[in-house]
Amino acid sequence: MRPAITRSALIAATTLGATAAAIWAAQPAGAHTGHGGNGLVDGVLHPLLGLDHLLAMVAVGVLASLTARKLAVWTLPVAFVGGMVAGGGLGIAGVPAPGAEVAIAASVALLGVAVAADGRIARGWLPAAVAVFGLAHGHAHGAEAPTTAHPALYVVGFVIVTIGLHLAGALGGIAVRRHTTARHALGAGLAAAGAALLAGTI
Repeated sequence: MRPAITRSALIAATTLGATAAAIWAAQPAGAHTGHGGNGLVDGVLHPLLGLDHLLAMVAVGVLASLTARKLAVWTLPVAFVGGMVAGGGLGIAGVPAPGAEVAIAASVALLGVAVAADGRIARGWLPAAVAVFGLAHGHAHGAEAPTTAHPALYVVGFVIVTIGLHLAGALGGIAVRRHTTARHALGAGLAAAGAALLAGTI
């Protein structure tokens, strides 16, 4: 059992690290400025260069693996990505979303609590909550899109990297789901990070 867990953890870390390193090497610039090109790279970079986005997307993947016995493993990632695409469209269109930054920070904290609870969350509301979290994150992506970016390519970019982060989180969740202490520590760490992010927004 332990070798399989170690392999899963290694795969998760390698996937996330290699993706981030390749993107950073290709275009090392800030998330909130234009990078030139057609918008694909801008979309890819935005989630990676925001700690709140990065943590939430990995947490959704972790939670997907922990709730796999109650929900199809793809349910939460699809809910998040669906909400994110809708929010991205609203953000690009300039539709205001008061409180979006608070919702983004709160999503990290609440996902952390769910992870710490070992995924023992009522299946009825969890996908809906994750979709709302995705909506808030997507709005931030869209609202901060460079004016030179092609909207469709920008959306494709942040969807691609989000799926990658969900996958990395799911593999990490597989690695820790048989280890109660590790799960609780991971969830507590995410919740604490979310609380710190939330404190910075209010």
